[in-house]
Amino acid sequence: MNPVRRDEKGAGGARRAVFTPVDTRARVDAVVRRLGDAIELGLLSDGEQLPGESELAAQLGVSTVTLREALMALRQRGLVTTRRGRGGGSFVTLPEGPAEDRLFARLTDWSTEELRDLGDHWAAVSGAAAWLAAQRTDIGDLRQLIRSVDELAQADDPTARSRVYGRFHVELAAAAQSPRLTREEVALQTEVGALLCLVLTDTSYLKEVTDRHRAVISAVQDEAEDRARSLAERCVQASMTRLIELRLGATSAAHGPGPEEGTHGRQEYRSRRRSGHPA
Repeated sequence: MNPVRRDEKGAGGARRAVFTPVDTRARVDAVVRRLGDAIELGLLSDGEQLPGESELAAQLGVSTVTLREALMALRQRGLVTTRRGRGGGSFVTLPEGPAEDRLFARLTDWSTEELRDLGDHWAAVSGAAAWLAAQRTDIGDLRQLIRSVDELAQADDPTARSRVYGRFHVELAAAAQSPRLTREEVALQTEVGALLCLVLTDTSYLKEVTDRHRAVISAVQDEAEDRARSLAERCVQASMTRLIELRLGATSAAHGPGPEEGTHGRQEYRSRRRSGHPA
């Protein structure tokens, strides 16, 4: 039985990156993060059959033993169901309960040091892409970026917003006419894309993000390389700072006793979301 296919329009590049080799460090965790984030972002849909173990392990560049450990972790999270026998395999499943709880648990899998490092890497890639795009791109090549900003401003849920936010940065790298930077941006979105849902819940911050993206486009159009780089870097850094603040809230709660351990950051996130303040 072939894996279920769904419409890849608008997510083709990011979706293909789901099945590219993972980093050599902490491979089980890397596979869990890669597939878990793809599921949360909707790049892999509910009920979709994953490739067979041998094929999937080869695509991700890991051993079948590593893949099986990762699938076990995903099953424990309720994100994958494995069925044996004829017509069996591993299938994507979305568990009951709020997605924000799953995403917040996903966030706490990262240390603040890892998040800072990820943010530095992402800012460097996006900054370089913006700098090159300002040199190499003409007005006609900016249509995709403008469209993505318009879609981001109109997106009505955090998942859609995070998907378009990531697509903007991928398209920025494409505008730089750098295949390597584009692949790197796609790979970064499979790591951080799902987490961005946590910081794109508030409409005032959404406006700030769209304004930053429009400013990047304007700098690229003006061929202002340094301004484009700086704006792109600041856009990424602002979002990663918000994620780190949420993560620090969870860390401070983890030092307290009792069953509420690790929930302070989540409670603060929900309180800010209800009050209309930035998450």
